[in-house]
Formats: sequence, C-alpha cells, structure tokens
Amino acid sequence: MGKKYWAEEIETIGRDELEAYQLEKLKSQIKLAYEKSTYYREVFDESGLSPEDIKTLDDIRKFPILTKQTIRDRQSQKPILGDLVTVDEEQVVFISSSSGSTGVPTASPFTKIDFDEFQDVQSRLFWAASMRPKDRYIHALNFSLFVGGPDVIGAQNLGALCIWAGTIPADRLLFILKEYQPNIIWTTPSYAWYLGETAIKKGIDIKKELAIRTIIVAGEPGGSIPATREAIENLWGATVYDFYGISDIFGACAGACEYHDGLHIAEDHILVEVVDEKTGEPVAEGERGEMLLTTLRKEARPMIRFKTGDIVTYTNQKCRCGRTHKRINIVGRVDDMFICSGVNVFPSDIEVVIRNIEDLTGEYRITVLTDNHITKFNVEVEKRKTSTIENEKLIDIISKELKTHLGIKPKEIILLNDGELPRATHKAKRIVDIRENK
Repeated sequence: MGKKYWAEEIETIGRDELEAYQLEKLKSQIKLAYEKSTYYREVFDESGLSPEDIKTLDDIRKFPILTKQTIRDRQSQKPILGDLVTVDEEQVVFISSSSGSTGVPTASPFTKIDFDEFQDVQSRLFWAASMRPKDRYIHALNFSLFVGGPDVIGAQNLGALCIWAGTIPADRLLFILKEYQPNIIWTTPSYAWYLGETAIKKGIDIKKELAIRTIIVAGEPGGSIPATREAIENLWGATVYDFYGISDIFGACAGACEYHDGLHIAEDHILVEVVDEKTGEPVAEGERGEMLLTTLRKEARPMIRFKTGDIVTYTNQKCRCGRTHKRINIVGRVDDMFICSGVNVFPSDIEVVIRNIEDLTGEYRITVLTDNHITKFNVEVEKRKTSTIENEKLIDIISKELKTHLGIKPKEIILLNDGELPRATHKAKRIVDIRENK
C-alpha cells in the first residue's frame, strides 16, 4: 500500500515516449472516426482530409474544430446519440448528459471499455489526491445524468469505503458526516464553503466532530485559486484538491497532486491543444488560451478537436511529484468572460482579489452592464462581521487591489453585510449580465 502512483509507468513516462504513444493512438482514433461515423466522414471529405494526413501530432491542426452546437445539431437529426458515434447502440452501456444550461442537453455515450477506462482514470486521480484503501469516501455529487456521478466507482475500484450520498440537503449530509465519519468528500468549492458555514451555524465543530481531512472540488475554478483553496482548508482543517472534468469526454480527466501546481491531465487518453480564442493558433506555455480536446481511446464516440469553452494555461514541465503529463490551470469559461476597457475579465480574476482581503467573507457577485454604450461592471462583496475597518476605506482598498490585478476598476463596489449574498448549493452563479444588446 506504499506505492506512490496508481499507474506509475504511464504517469511518469518520458515526454518523447508519451508523444509517440499519443501519435499511435491518434492515428487509430482518426481512422475509427472516419470509417465508422457518418458525421466525421462527411466533414473530413468536405475538408479534403483522410486518416493518412496524420503523420505528426501537429497534423491534428488540419482537422475541423468540433463545437457543442454541432453535437447538439447532429443529435437532433439522429436521436438519441447523434451520428458522431462509431458503434451500434447495443454496445453502449452508459450515457451521461450535459446540464443543458446553454442549450438542449447532449448525451455522451460509453462502451464497456470506455466506461472501465474512465473509472481507471478516476482511481488514478483519487490516488494522486491522497486517497487509499483505508479511507472512507463520501461522494456528494449529482447522480442524475451527471458524468461525475459514476466517479465514485473509481474510488471503489481503488478500495476505499464509499458512501453514495449525491446532492442531498445540507442537514442530511452533515448527519451522514457525523454518523459515518468519512474522511474524504467531493463537491464544488462553493458548496464546500456553504456546508462548512452551515455546520458552524448549527454549532458543529467541524474540525473536532467531523473527520474530513481531504476535500476534492470541481465544477468551478476556485479549487485552483490559492486564496479560495486556503479559505476552504482553514474552514475545515482539511486539504483541498482540485479536479477538472467535462461531460463530453469523461468525468474527471485532470486533477491536482500534493504540490497543487496545476492539474495533471490524462494525456494517454486525451490530446490537449491550447489555442488563441480568436486566431485558433497555439499559444505558448503559460499563456492563456481556449482548450481543445481530442480523445485517443474512445470507442463509442471519438471527439476530434472538441472546443471545451474553458480558458486555461498549461505547462509540459515535469512536476515535482514525478508525473510527466501536461498540467493545466483553469482560468474560467469563455461564456463568463467579458471585455471592459479592452481588458478580458474572468470571475476568477476578481475572486483572486476578493479572497485575499481579510475583511471580506470571500463571497462576491459581478453585474455586467452598459453605461453610455460602454461595458462596465459592478462588484458586490460582503464585509465580515468581525471587521473594524470603515466602509469607505474598505471600498477604496478593494478598488485599488482590483485595479492592480486587472488593470481596471469596477464602476461601483457594493459593500453588503455578512450573509447577504446567496450561498450556492451546487455551482455558484457569480456573474449577472444585464447589458443592452449583449
């Protein structure tokens, strides 16, 4: 039980060897897509492309980008799985579904092999996040069509005692935490904070009465923002590990190790591109860009250059933990970004500032608006009950810190009392857009 890695050979593989492996798998994946999928054959033929055009990893850039809208359109033409699939429905054993928050939900199919490999990656990420067979794990994610629901099986495969809680009311979840004393939980950053606050309000000493020592978070960028992670860790007396997943690929496909220096993405399953949102050209390590993902081993539905909508930075440098796969840092969603005075602003950029000001609770809400035909934004924050600083001085501090970090100031900073902003029970809604003609 003293092994450091779940799958040492693949997790610590040399970069050249990894890329050779990726190229072999990419050729097979493109061939499968072309031969078995109506959609891919059509778009490849229209672009004058064939599987033989893949000779290097960079050749993937010749192929068309796949968008969520395309998946949605092709699914509506051929329900329920669309015509990107490369297997008969009889071979599909599981489907997850997107939330549909930006349109019609889309189904993500898995064969038995797809599903088993998906869960093996979950075991790998859990192991990197310190989970071992002796642990008790409570899975507090939605089981209703959500791709993160089955991730609990990855914990079971690892050997942990698993409690399938799902998204239940806070009172019930706190009862389970007291009754069964699990030491690892997975939820969203917002809900981890909300649950901790709720426990304290109910008189529960969460550091003494509960056993949680590890909190896995996903669904929001907060887990990779040091100030947010530290706030949750201080509240619970636990260590926070951030995970990243996307329903169109599979559950969690990237996760933090003990050094919390980016999320290790499973490059033996996924080819990662990070490109400029406007030009589509690759960006350098450390620069922000939109992430495109190409599956390398998917049987049911290959995803070729899927446009995730996530803005990230990346590095190919070997981590201090010894793992060699690419590490990503999630900046935010393209959908959440707005441009003000020529500056690209993400909620996570503002969160970094708000979480670092001790006189604030860390909760915030951004309102994007039009002022004389120009995009502006307001920021609502909460002043801690224990704060003794004058309101005007605190507002001035916030304004200056935002100016330093973003290069611009909000139109207005609205200071609220502790507890006035709504708390999230799943994903927090941090931005409200009331612009004219947006």
